[in-house]
Amino acid sequence: MSDAFYTHARLYDLMFPGSGPGADFYRDAANQQGGSVLELGCGTGHKLIPIAADGHPCTGLDLSTDMLAEARRKAGDRGVTVRWLRGDMRAFDLGRTFDFVFIAANSLLHLHEAGDLVTCFRTIRRHLAPGGRFVFDVFNPNVRLLARADGVRRTRETFPDPDRGIVTVDVAETYDAHAQVTRGTWHLSTDAEPDFVVAPLDIRSIFPQELPLLLTLGGLRLIERLGDWSGRPFAADTPLQLCVCEAA
Repeated sequence: MSDAFYTHARLYDLMFPGSGPGADFYRDAANQQGGSVLELGCGTGHKLIPIAADGHPCTGLDLSTDMLAEARRKAGDRGVTVRWLRGDMRAFDLGRTFDFVFIAANSLLHLHEAGDLVTCFRTIRRHLAPGGRFVFDVFNPNVRLLARADGVRRTRETFPDPDRGIVTVDVAETYDAHAQVTRGTWHLSTDAEPDFVVAPLDIRSIFPQELPLLLTLGGLRLIERLGDWSGRPFAADTPLQLCVCEAA
């Protein structure tokens, strides 16, 4: 887990705005499935709060107390009720099942060991109601891009902060091929405050061939794998592995 990266919840929301096709996809999927909803790695509630606003009973689980505090604040501002819980997606017991469980925005990739992924999937399996669905998205690894992770610090983006002005985001990454983990350090700076945040972020790659096996070991069945938010079928060159699963 990359805990330090998620201790700056307000900055996280500025850097990664919540609207977009991913949020729309999960909202539509939850409405289509109906019933109760559980999001693992819910962060500040980007995707879960709109789903709760549609009338679904919602629970959000995250390891970061800072992200959960911001999620509670945002839900309160919108007058939306969500059960927010601190917990580890690898091992939790909520004493109930859910009709729709999801893990969005590569959050699953914080689990680096195959055993942790399988344990997570088994825990999700125990929390799926009959006929329930588990949906998640992870990027489709591009070996050429992974090979270019040379440890050099490069500017990735900028974003406006109402308090600080323009924030520049630099990232330096290396790829550990044996572990299938990209090890990065993120630097946030302004002209007045160079490197006011420096945080590690390590993300696993799950390759397309291994993913169905990991799900099977976790007691889940892959129903459908899409390649992008528009519903294009998964292929070697699509950016995402957007997976719809059920209990095996």
